[in-house]
Amino acid sequence: MTTQEAIRLFNNYLQSDHKQRTIDSYDHLLIRFERIYAERTLDSVGSDEIYTFLETLTQDLAKSTRRLRYAQLKAFYNFIIDRCSLNMTNPCNTSLLRKSYRTPKQVLRKILDRETVDEMIYNTKRARDRLILELQAKCGLRIGELLKIKVLDVSDRTITLREPKSGKESEIAYMPENVSKRLTEYIKDQALQSDDRPFPICYSTARALVRRLGHKVNVRISPHDLRRYSATYASRNGMPLEIVSKVILRHQDLKTTQVYLGKISDSEAIRWMDILHGK
Repeated sequence: MTTQEAIRLFNNYLQSDHKQRTIDSYDHLLIRFERIYAERTLDSVGSDEIYTFLETLTQDLAKSTRRLRYAQLKAFYNFIIDRCSLNMTNPCNTSLLRKSYRTPKQVLRKILDRETVDEMIYNTKRARDRLILELQAKCGLRIGELLKIKVLDVSDRTITLREPKSGKESEIAYMPENVSKRLTEYIKDQALQSDDRPFPICYSTARALVRRLGHKVNVRISPHDLRRYSATYASRNGMPLEIVSKVILRHQDLKTTQVYLGKISDSEAIRWMDILHGK
């Protein structure tokens, strides 16, 4: 089987069973792989050649992206070998490749405490900016989702998110009553129409805004730190992990949610033991 034939078979599989985002990601890799090895039989491409190909393709990219490209090529080979019962080993399963593209160590990020987030919110006088903070810190919205919201998407205590990161057609985000009221009042005060965006700024402007507001209370943060805080705060206050995952973060997998939750300190662990069993 030639590499070109194998890629065509794999693409058919992706088209039938995967989201467009995944297909596009594989295309970035496989189009370039096919360009070099199209006429070669799949088993003639050695691990040294694959290493050279991946290094050329990913040399200026982040470690996580380098790992992703390796994992995608490995998955491609595994699929073809299994589907076609080929008598060959996966050339990606070599010590050199596994070590070169190992999973990066997870960096534990400091989780904001409630006092800091509350101080940021209450010290923010502009209604628009305060709502941006609250919708991230209390509702778990991604900054990209928040900036795309239109007035017609807001209904009482819910916000309909169009074309979310999950690839679904839409998702629902939920708001506390006080945030919902402030958002409704803001829309009314600004005389916004149904097709207007309440937050008509770009990502870089929003990121700079959050950093500036954080600097006022002596913390360095990004918009995503507020989303991460929303999950950790909910979890620490007894919300079941499944609800944190499905309602606040809207993750497809609980494992993804667990990565968001901050590391538990010794003092917090002791506090929870006292809450559960008494002092």
